[in-house]
Amino acid sequence: MISHHLPFVKTKANLFCEKYNSCFIFPFQVYYKNKGLRTRIYILEVCLYGRKKIYTLSNGVEIPGIGFGTWQAKDDAAVNCVKAALEAGYRHIDTATLYRNEGSVGQAIAECGLKREDVFITSKLWNSKRGYDKTMAAFETTLETMGLDYLDLYLIHWPATPHHFENWKEINLDTWKAITELYKAGRIRAIGVSNFLPHHLEPLMQTEVQPMIDQIEYHPGYLQQETVDYCQANGVVVEAWSPLGNGQVLNDAFLASIAEKYGKSVAQMRIRFAVQNGIIPLPKSVTPSRIASNLDVYDFQISDEDMKAIAAMPQTGFSGWNPDEVDF
Repeated sequence: MISHHLPFVKTKANLFCEKYNSCFIFPFQVYYKNKGLRTRIYILEVCLYGRKKIYTLSNGVEIPGIGFGTWQAKDDAAVNCVKAALEAGYRHIDTATLYRNEGSVGQAIAECGLKREDVFITSKLWNSKRGYDKTMAAFETTLETMGLDYLDLYLIHWPATPHHFENWKEINLDTWKAITELYKAGRIRAIGVSNFLPHHLEPLMQTEVQPMIDQIEYHPGYLQQETVDYCQANGVVVEAWSPLGNGQVLNDAFLASIAEKYGKSVAQMRIRFAVQNGIIPLPKSVTPSRIASNLDVYDFQISDEDMKAIAAMPQTGFSGWNPDEVDF
């Protein structure tokens, strides 16, 4: 579901049209002879804001349609890049216990000048903390480290799997029980998982509170379409970690040729590809100009033909981290 409120007025030119679910969004520039530049700019800004996707999760909580990833950002670099992201307009910040930057992310949010409720904050439970009691303790540590009273979203970072545990379903369910109780107590606004494939998700889908998010590796060259289809058919919103892929993908000549058609960078085109497929991308960078550029993807639309061509790419840029095969 997309939140949008756009006025219906005559336009000089339609820049493009997008279909979000059953709603068509028409950005436009309006000219009134007797109303000055201030009016024209205001109306244009309303339209641009209306095109920024806001997803509504299965419990009614709204989540911004592009988030800022913080993996590999540490200490002052993490503080600075999160501040740069918030200044650029991001209102969705993603971290994890594994990243060892929860404190830095919390510091940046505390110092940015924004109200806490205006920033959607995600963290994730690491594998060594699975299980009911350890999950409860790990969550309290995350809040204390970040200096927060609550999280907007808390995820199980990786599923327990048959590769490591005979009782993998029980482990995942015990972990989910703890997270569900924290959610019901109002400590977390939304709950979900990360790197769960359909067979990992199925037991949790039978519980009282089903996962609202599944954050997976997703980018041209590695779409995990079976998992995406399962999630979208069951009301689970998909987030994309590593939506830009790796250097191999960013330097791909085919993707570069498509990006050139739209006057955009390969990174912007890849983020836009996720957005048009109903996926929430979580690009990361420590460079302020790239941080801002990665959010600037709402002024163009990839054609259906190009979307199909990108989706048909052979496997490229896969991290190699299959949830059923990883050794961590």
